Amino acid sequence: MHRIPTLALLIALLATTGCHSPYVAATVSNHTTKPIELLEVDYPSASFGTQNLAPGADFHYRFKVLGSGSMKLLYTDSAHQDHKSDGPFLKEGAEGPLTITLTDTGVTWQPTPSVAASSSTP
Repeated sequence: MHRIPTLALLIALLATTGCHSPYVAATVSNHTTKPIELLEVDYPSASFGTQNLAPGADFHYRFKVLGSGSMKLLYTDSAHQDHKSDGPFLKEGAEGPLTITLTDTGVTWQPTPSVAASSSTP
C-alpha cells in the first residue's frame, strides 16, 4: 500500500522536471538593401538554410550540436556573387542564441559565450 503513493510521487516528479536538450537558436538577419538568393549555414554534423531572404527579413532555426567544429556561412547575393564567412567554433552540447547579420559591408557573428568556445571574425 505504501508503494502506490511513492510511485505516484516519483511519476509526478519526473513529469514536472522533464528533460532538457541543449540547442542553439540561430537568427540570420538580412540587413542589406538587396535580397539574398541562397543562404546556407554549416555547423558540426549538418547544415540549414533558405532559398530567399528579403532585405530586412530574419530567418530562425534551432539546432542541436553533435560533434565539434567551426561554423560557416555561404550565400549568393542578388548579383549572383558567392560569399563565404567563417563563424565560431562550436563544441558538442553548445546552447544559447546566435545571431548572424548580413550587411552591405560584411557579416557579423554574435554568439553568446555558452554557444562558442572561441570565435573567428571574417
